[in-house]
Amino acid sequence: MSAPARLAEAAVSGAMSLPVGALRAGRGTRRIAFARQLAMYLTHVGFGLTLTEVGACFERDRTTVRHACALVEDRRDQPAFDFAVSALETGLAHLAFGLQLRFGREGSR
Repeated sequence: MSAPARLAEAAVSGAMSLPVGALRAGRGTRRIAFARQLAMYLTHVGFGLTLTEVGACFERDRTTVRHACALVEDRRDQPAFDFAVSALETGLAHLAFGLQLRFGREGSR
C-alpha cells in the first residue's frame, strides 16, 4: 500500500473509531465498507492517485474505486458530511506537506 493510501486509511480509521486493519479485511460491515470507500476517495482526490493505483492499494478494482468516489461525492451535498470530508482533506494535505518538508530536509543533509 502506498504512503498516501496509508495516510488516508489511518485518518479515516481514526475519524470513525475503527482499527486501521479493518479497512483491509474483506468486505466487513457497512460502516467498514463506507470507511474504506471514503479512504479510497481521499487517496484519489486528495493525493491524485489514479483509480487503478488506488484500487491496487486497497486490493479493489478501479471500477470499485470509481463507485466509491461517486458515493462519497453524492453525500457531499450534505453540509455536515462535506465539512467532515473537507477537514480530513485539509488535515491530510497538511500532514503530507509536513512530512515531505521534514524528509526533504533530512535528505539534503
